[in-house]
Amino acid sequence: MANGGTQRRKYRLQGAGLDLALPYLMLAPGLLIVLGVLVYPLWDGLRASTKAYRYGSVVADVGMQNYIQLWSDPQFLNALWVTVKFVALSVTFEAILGFALALFCLREFRGIRLLRTILIIPMVITPVVVAIVFRLIYASDAGMLTAISEWMGAGQVQILGSPVKAFIGLVVLDVWEWTPLMFLILLAGLQSLPHEPFEAARVDGAGNWRMFADLTFPMMRPVLAIAIVLRTIDAFGTFDQVFVLTRGGPGEATRLVSIYGYDTAFKFQQTGYAAALFVTIGLVVLALAFSAVRLLRRVDAS
Repeated sequence: MANGGTQRRKYRLQGAGLDLALPYLMLAPGLLIVLGVLVYPLWDGLRASTKAYRYGSVVADVGMQNYIQLWSDPQFLNALWVTVKFVALSVTFEAILGFALALFCLREFRGIRLLRTILIIPMVITPVVVAIVFRLIYASDAGMLTAISEWMGAGQVQILGSPVKAFIGLVVLDVWEWTPLMFLILLAGLQSLPHEPFEAARVDGAGNWRMFADLTFPMMRPVLAIAIVLRTIDAFGTFDQVFVLTRGGPGEATRLVSIYGYDTAFKFQQTGYAAALFVTIGLVVLALAFSAVRLLRRVDAS
């Protein structure tokens, strides 16, 4: 009997150990994938950013010199400024248009489901395809805008040949493609708002603008902040559309940090300097994300 009781306790302990270890064993494959896809490239990028390369081979260990040189590089500072302008304009217009479309599509009327489906189509198209289509639209010789302009009796429309117009054209492309993302996030937030405060305000005689200013917008601020942060982080890494549409030109009008980093790494073969550039941009985006989280906590607390 004593041996039987000891054996049962042994089996129970073994079963308890297996129950404790099973979740970690099931998470192990996913953890290994994360380590291989995210952690190792980040570590390798940090290591590469402290070295000097020539034709793909390490020639010297320069420490923090690449980072110091980065902030005195006028081309990097210009690319960073162009990127900040691009992100600020694009995200601002996307937030405004997305909010307006979400408010409009919150109503229920005939054809609303079809309209919602049509509005998200730009977001699901591959960015490279979107850039090719807009390049055909902007083309000065046979583009759609030029064809319309000549049909109206005017001359060719120079979009990609003018620095200001090319930058505006890039912003228009990004707004057209990513406003649906803002629309979806904000529409989901609007649909999750409680109905009781709006019904009480309507009984008290509040109009649509007063309900928006006093109820809708204050309650939507956390959702709007999350949408803006997510889109800002994504916009900082914009590459495909710019590479296909302008390749950073004309001049440096649309040369975002992603394009400058690409040119630095693959065209000029300055691998360590490019790694320092992308690590710096990653830290900037991470700081923005942490700032947004603190802002959201303050909003929730208030």
